[in-house]
Amino acid sequence: MEAAIVEQLRRSDNIKLDQSLVNAPLIYDAAGRSALKNLYQSYIDIAQKAGIPFLMCTPTWRANKNRVYGSTLRRSINADAVEFMKQIRDSQNNSKPVIKIGGMIGCKNDCYLPEEGLSISDSELFHSWQIEQLANAGVDFLIAETLPNVAEATGIAKAMAVSGLPYIISFVINRNASVLDGTSLKDAIDIIDSSVTIKPLGYMVNCAYPSFLSAEKQPVKIFSRLIGCQANASSLDHCELDNSDVLSAEDVSEWGEAMLNLNRMYGTKILGGCCGTGSEHLRYIVENC
Repeated sequence: MEAAIVEQLRRSDNIKLDQSLVNAPLIYDAAGRSALKNLYQSYIDIAQKAGIPFLMCTPTWRANKNRVYGSTLRRSINADAVEFMKQIRDSQNNSKPVIKIGGMIGCKNDCYLPEEGLSISDSELFHSWQIEQLANAGVDFLIAETLPNVAEATGIAKAMAVSGLPYIISFVINRNASVLDGTSLKDAIDIIDSSVTIKPLGYMVNCAYPSFLSAEKQPVKIFSRLIGCQANASSLDHCELDNSDVLSAEDVSEWGEAMLNLNRMYGTKILGGCCGTGSEHLRYIVENC
C-alpha cells in the first residue's frame, strides 16, 4: 500500500494544504496535481518493479459533507478525486500488476481525540454522503483510516456495508495495542463484525509504529481479520509526534523488519506507510520480503 501522502506534502515548500480539506483541493491546482501524481507514481513504480499488487487511496481523508459544503470548492470533489486517481492508474504503461483504488474517509473530528468521536447512529448518518460519493464514482474499495473511536467506526462500517463494495476499517492504536478509546483490537473487531450485515473485508491499523501492535500478545484469531498495517516511521507516540517540529524516524531497516515480521509470522497481507515514511520504506519491504 502507499506510504505517506499528506505528511510528505505538508513538508513541501511548494505546496500549501487547505486548512479544512487538507490535500483534496490539490486536484484542482496544476502544481498540486503534479505533486500528488509524483508521489503516487513513486510508490506505483516500486510495486510494479517488484511485480506485486498496489493499493492507493483517494486524497479525500477530510472531504466530508460538512467541510465540502463549508468551502467554495465543487461539491463533486470526492468524485473528481476518484477520476484523478483513475487517470493515474490508466497512465501506466503496464496493466500488471493490479492497481486498486480505495475511496478514503476519516473520522469527523480529531483522529487523536476519541472523546470527540460520534455515536453509531450519528456516524452512519454523517459519513453516508461521502461514502456514497466515492462509491458512485467507481472506487474499487472503501477505506476509513485513523479511527480512534469504535462507536464512530461502527457507524462508518454500517454506511459502507450499504454500498456493496469491499471495505476496510483502520484504527489508530496506542502503545498498548488498543484503539485510542481504550477498546482492545479483538473487542473492536468483534463489535463491528457483529453490528453489520456485510462485514468489512478486514481491519488495519495505521499512524502507529509497528511495535505498537504487540502482535505476539494478540489473540491468534484476530489475524484472520487484521489484514494490514500502515505504520509510522517513528516509535514516538501520537502526542509526541503531533507537537514535534522535527521529523522523527527510526532506521528504515528496523521499521522494515518489524513490518515484514507481521507478514511472516502473522500473515498480514497489506503493508504500507504512514507519517514519516516514503519510497525508501516501501522499497525495503519489496526488496526483503
